[in-house]
Formats: sequence, C-alpha cells, structure tokens
Amino acid sequence: MMIQRRTRTLAVACLLAATATLAASGCSKSETSDTATTDSSQGAQAAKTPESSSGSGCSLQTYGAPKLDLKNAVVGFSQSEKEANPFRIAETQSIKDEAKKVGVKKLLTTNAQSQLSKQISDIQDMLSQGAQFLIVAPLNSDGLEPALKAAAAKKVPVLTIDRKVNSTACKDYVAFLGSDFVEQGKRAADAMIKTTGGKGKVAILLGASGNNVTTDRTKGFVDQLKAEAPGLEIVAQQTGEFARDKGQQVMEQLIQSKPDITAVYAENDEMGLGAVTALKAAGKKPGKDVKIVSVDGTRNAVQALVNGEYNAVIESNPRFGPLAFATAQKFYGGEEIPENVIITDRAYDESNAKASLGGAF
Repeated sequence: MMIQRRTRTLAVACLLAATATLAASGCSKSETSDTATTDSSQGAQAAKTPESSSGSGCSLQTYGAPKLDLKNAVVGFSQSEKEANPFRIAETQSIKDEAKKVGVKKLLTTNAQSQLSKQISDIQDMLSQGAQFLIVAPLNSDGLEPALKAAAAKKVPVLTIDRKVNSTACKDYVAFLGSDFVEQGKRAADAMIKTTGGKGKVAILLGASGNNVTTDRTKGFVDQLKAEAPGLEIVAQQTGEFARDKGQQVMEQLIQSKPDITAVYAENDEMGLGAVTALKAAGKKPGKDVKIVSVDGTRNAVQALVNGEYNAVIESNPRFGPLAFATAQKFYGGEEIPENVIITDRAYDESNAKASLGGAF
C-alpha cells in the first residue's frame, strides 16, 4: 500500500514549514561505543514540503475534539515494541524529551512488548488515567480498532507515528507522521544496484508481518529491481521479524540452503547486523563477499559501513518528539493537519558514513 498524499491547504504548508524548523534530535543509545559525538542538527527530522496548497486536512473542529493547552494536559504515548532496538530507544526518548521541553503537565508512557492485545489495553488504560491526547506507534496496521474507538468515544485525538493504521483519518485518528516506506525500499534497491553493479543473487530479510512498513519496503525494493536491474535475482524472502537474533538465524539457514547468495537486503538494520554475524561465522566477508543494504540508520549499522562490513543504509528517522508535539500544537491552534506528514530521510554509504556517524541513533 503506497502512501497517498492528499492535497492540502496553505495553512498546512505553514505547519510543515514550522515543524521542519522545530524538529530536533532526541537522545539515543548505542549497543557499541565509538568516539563520534552526536550531532543534533544531522539527526533532526524534517517534513517534506506539501505538493499542493489546495484541499482540506483535519482540524480540531472537524475532528470534534475539545480545545486543549498541552501545558495543562495529560498526554499518553503507546510504544509498540520492547526497547531493545535502537530505533525504539531513540523514538521513546525523543517523545519524553520533547514533552518535557514543551512543558506537558503529565506524560504517560506504555510499552506493548510486541503484543497487539497489550497495546490495545495500554491505550485503554491511559484513557482511564485521563489521557487527553495520544501519540501511538502502532504494532500492526490492523487490529487497533477497539483502542481507537475508545479514544473516539472520549473525544481524545490520536496521532500515529512510524507505522500507519488501516483506519479513517480525521475520524479514527488525526494523522500519520512518518517515512515514505515504498520510497525507502526503492532507494535501498538503487543502493543495491550501485554496490553490486546490477548483477547477483539477493536475499530479502523481511520485517514483521501485519504492518505497512514491511509491505511497502518490500514493494519498493522488488519493483525497482524489476525495473532497473533484471540481472539482480531475488532468490529468497524470509522474515527476520525486525530482530537481530532472528535475522542472524535466517541468514545462517540461507547460507546453507542458498550458498550462492551475493547480496542481502534487510528491512531494518538489526536484521542486517544479524546477517553480518552469521556471515562472519561462516567464514564469509560481509560487505565484500556478500553485499548488505538495510534501512534505519542506527549507529551500529553506520559504524559497520565505516568498518567496510556494510554497503549502504537508508535512514528511517525515529526522532518523532519535536514533530509530534509541533503537530499537536498546530492542531489545537486550529490549523488543518494533512492525513500523511511525510518526513525526509537521508542515506549512508562509504562516501559519507564516517562524517555522518554523529547523526546516527
């Protein structure tokens, strides 16, 4: 499912201009240490400029929610997965940091631990605790309807980040903030074509099923290879569930069943790093014998690029705090919010990895 952009009003253009300047990086943790310092300007999120200044978005009036001052509000944040993944660590920290900066009266945070039923109950619990605005990182694109209905019944606006939900914008939720995942897959394919010369046998380490990130990153990659590099043959597609240990396990199996694989596209960095471990254990040289391209932009993956064990990384920026709260402030200020607020993402390769390491998370 490709992210569709709706036409927007001039007020929306102002929103995106404002959020682009307000965005700043959140704190992050790395599983390995290095000497690079964090560069907040490199790590900042920025929203893309809207394509049109006509049409309508979602306003406070059309959504039917009461006016709210965030400094006197209870805000809830629902995280989908355990914070053993650098993306989730950085995302949660960014929300916490910006809530403090904005002066939110109370921030409630929950973690669904990759369980859909828990995410539903987490959101319902936050509503019971008086949450007046919700920021949700959905586990899946489907299944959150009970939680969204509970929020709607209390006229509590919901802003979704990093994964889309298959529900109705400006009814079940206000807007989606995140990347164009099809474009990420396409850019990963372009990087793969460049590093392989357009020839070889590629294995895809798929993300978790049931969400648009996996579907879109796969579509963008597969379609681009078909169009631009028929000499790159996709010989395997197996899920690594966005986890490093699963990515390693799948790669170990593929080394045995498909020993002629020359390239790996991992739909997040954690799976790609798992593949690096598996390849090393098998006596292969990742980045040389087997080319590796992945999506996220974690410090560890960019460091692997610097070390020559990786070939390219397409960023998926997790620092949603500034953009999320800036969007909330505009929404409560009466401005219209587009259904999809798409952010810009960078790309890392051997030419810029060392200089850009400080902006990774």
